[in-house]
Amino acid sequence: MSRPWEADPTTTFKRRLGKSAQDLGHTTDNPDCPDIWELENGDIAIIGRDLTQPLGGKLPVGVSVGADERIVVIPRNMLIAAKPDIPNV
Repeated sequence: MSRPWEADPTTTFKRRLGKSAQDLGHTTDNPDCPDIWELENGDIAIIGRDLTQPLGGKLPVGVSVGADERIVVIPRNMLIAAKPDIPNV
């Protein structure tokens, strides 16, 4: 049975949403994670810390993480900074 949505491994990165981790003070001089990107196909890629193990057992009722999925955490102010770049539709 196929799922209604599948991630497209052939797409590419289009543009950063919001500000970089460096702009927000979440990294050193190295431009490493976290980050939020719009992909060419319109999907969104999140680069963050993998907290699947510590948070996986604390999921609310009715929420699950598939075998090929991860719980990724980014700083709150990073998502808030991206809000102006996220379309309403």
